[in-house]
Formats: sequence, C-alpha cells, structure tokens
Amino acid sequence: MTTQQWLITGASSGLGVIMAELALKEGHKVICTARDPTKAKEQHPQIEKLGGTWIQLDVTSKETTKKVEDAIREVNGKIDVVVNNAGYSLLGSIEDMSETEIENQFSTNLYGPVRVLKGALPFMRAQKSGTIVNISSSAGIDGVPTCAMYAGSKFALEGMSESLSKELAPFGIRVLLVEPGSLRTPFWTSFVSPAAGMNKDYAGTPLEDVLKRFGSQESNQPGDPFKTAQRIVEVVTGTGMGVGKESLFRLPLGSDCYRRFQTKIDGMQQNLKDAEEISHSTGYQ
Repeated sequence: MTTQQWLITGASSGLGVIMAELALKEGHKVICTARDPTKAKEQHPQIEKLGGTWIQLDVTSKETTKKVEDAIREVNGKIDVVVNNAGYSLLGSIEDMSETEIENQFSTNLYGPVRVLKGALPFMRAQKSGTIVNISSSAGIDGVPTCAMYAGSKFALEGMSESLSKELAPFGIRVLLVEPGSLRTPFWTSFVSPAAGMNKDYAGTPLEDVLKRFGSQESNQPGDPFKTAQRIVEVVTGTGMGVGKESLFRLPLGSDCYRRFQTKIDGMQQNLKDAEEISHSTGYQ
C-alpha cells in the first residue's frame, strides 16, 4: 500500500486522535493539529512514537490557511488526505444564544474547514489527487431540539461538501462526508451551553428533554469510536470494509445514525408527495 500524507484537525481527543493513531499504524504519515500541542503530546505520547507530528492550529484563527500551507510545504508539498475533524456543539435555545456564541459555532464547524481547505487545495490540485474528509454528524441530516445552531453548521458543511465534490472531481480530488451517530466519547457531554442559561419558558418542552438526555449520555452512547475511526480509514484507503467503496460520498456510521437517516428520507418522501400538486401549480400556464 502506498504511504499517504495525512493532516487531521482536532486530533487531540476523541475520533481525531484515534484516526491519527490508526493511520500511523498502517504506515501513513500524519500531521496532527491541536490548539495546545504541548498538552496533546503529553496526553498522547503514542502519536510521536509512531512517527506523527503535532502543529498548533486553532481553526477559528485567520492564520489557519497560512499555517496549513506551511505545514504541507514542510513535507515537500505533498498532501493526500485532509480530515476536517475539529468541532464542538453549542446546544440550547437560539433565543438564549448570543451572536458571539453563534458566530463561534460557525467559525469552528464551517469556516474552520474552509480555512483549512484554502491552505490544502492548491497542493491537491497541483498533484491532481487527494481526499477531503469532512466530519459532519447525524445532526447534519436530521436536526433535533437544542441543536439549531450545531445542526445548522453541519447542514451548511453538508451543502458545501456536495458542491465541492462536484467542483473538485475534475482534479481527481475526492470528498468524503462522514456522518457519525452518537459515539462513546466526551463529545456530547462536553457540549457548550449559552452563557445566559435556558429561558424558563422552555422548561418541560422537547428542548429541555433532549438537553437532559445529552447531558446524561456519558458512557451510554451506542457508537464505538475505534470501530468508527477504523471504518473511516478503511474507506479513505480502500482497505478492509472500504474495498470497492471509492464512489461513496456520504458515510453514515452507526445503526442509530442509519435509522435517523431512513426516517428522515421517509418523511421527506411523504412531504414531497403531499406537496406535489402545490409544487406543480406555480409555473406559467
């Protein structure tokens, strides 16, 4: 198998660090990014032992694009796989969220990948190859209460990825949109709440019910992050269960995610049928 050069954002915890370790063990080279690489090195010494490198990167920074460019130049301008994994969830009512909190959510989950891609794509276009892995979520297809801004940022990432997959195909660049279900990582229990708290009028509503459920999910999530990371690496490299899956654009992971997607598709199909007469009534006669 040909050795690939990877760059993974948000590699200091959860899915990111697991993907990095798996890719390294398969013989690939990995640039791992973290807001605090010193802390990341201490917590995950296996990354450097396996040959990985750490760089400081906060994807909300305007310096992101240049830092990505510099990191790729340091490895002779070769980059095969970019994984946009950095992200977090802002959960609650949009009424309670400040504009700054909302802007930070989108700056990380949507503009962060844009900044990274602006740094990496010129190299991929020049070499006429590469894979972009954008880590979305089951919330990128199915929005639930509390997730208006988180889901909004992931829905936007999904739309961007759809367009990118078509724009980059002539250059031999693949886009893979990964949509994990609920994983047994600290992600959902480390969500950010609005500083203003929850408006009392939402007490007893679906928003509060879902918020409580997210807060009590630690160690109860159905998804295995190691198996999830393994499937991503396999689909990217065309190994294991990824053999013959080179044409996949969306990669839903987890039975919970699969069920949510199927329910969403069924509901959209019914909605389309119910709206058919109205839809066809708006043209010039």
